[in-house]
Amino acid sequence: MAPPRGTNERRKVSPLGRRSFLMGAAAVGAVGVTGCSLAPEEGAIEGGDLLDRLRSSGTVRVGVAGEQPFGYIDSDGRATGEAPAIARVIFKRLGIPNIKPIPTQFGALIPGLKALQFDVVSAGMYINPVRCEQVLFSDPDYLMLDSFVVPKGNPKGIKSYEDIAKKGLKLASGTAYAEIDYAKAAGVKDVLILPDPVAGRDAVAQGRVDAFAGTNITVKGVVKNSTKTESTEPFQPMVDGKPAYGAGGFAFRPSEKNFRDAFNQELHKLKKSGELLRIVRPFGFTEQEMTDLTVEKLCPPASGGSSS
Repeated sequence: MAPPRGTNERRKVSPLGRRSFLMGAAAVGAVGVTGCSLAPEEGAIEGGDLLDRLRSSGTVRVGVAGEQPFGYIDSDGRATGEAPAIARVIFKRLGIPNIKPIPTQFGALIPGLKALQFDVVSAGMYINPVRCEQVLFSDPDYLMLDSFVVPKGNPKGIKSYEDIAKKGLKLASGTAYAEIDYAKAAGVKDVLILPDPVAGRDAVAQGRVDAFAGTNITVKGVVKNSTKTESTEPFQPMVDGKPAYGAGGFAFRPSEKNFRDAFNQELHKLKKSGELLRIVRPFGFTEQEMTDLTVEKLCPPASGGSSS
């Protein structure tokens, strides 16, 4: 999961994970060698002609990273989660009735897209300036706030990363989670890194840590049937006085602006009609995660993320 750091790009952050700020040098290097010869030719058709070719074939290949509730493969081998569910509706309306999931590790999504292993990244990828230099993003389809797993009753009164720092409490988070860097930016000196939210919930329940930090939707899901833990109210992380937006979207090759723009048009229709929320609600998303943020807000003007 991709941690956007607001507009501050100077801090070093963890290299892997859906919310991680960078993709991971190993993944980039591994695909970079084989991907160069596969790079699409640019300029033959201004903005790219992939959409027309996919309409002719009837199938679009989507890169999925295997993380609930954002994008994963179910027991029947079908792509599901909030991003594939949105993709299925939009691509059908664009004249592409079938989606073919291509599962891969999160760190390999952008390299795989560049190497033509799939046509679009459908994994709820956080939009940030580093990624905007490599791919063309749609406008975000969700905006995620953070939350904490805490003991029942929240006895330490934890509401923010600043609370953790000021009270000298023990915090845990997931591998390469953006929350690690948000916490450190707020003054938290040490964060226990755990493999997943379930391990985080158990650490809180056992009293090994005072809280586990994650996205609101992840935290709500993991404490749903817990008798010893609960989730705090969601909040907006701040870094250097600016909001660190956790906004996710779809990624396209920079040469395929026509494809991205057509996708955006349909996405805006879903937002305006309220259908987007109906599509993602089964995966735990609520009105709170809906957003009118644009890719221009999240990407520098000179990057590939701009729709202008």
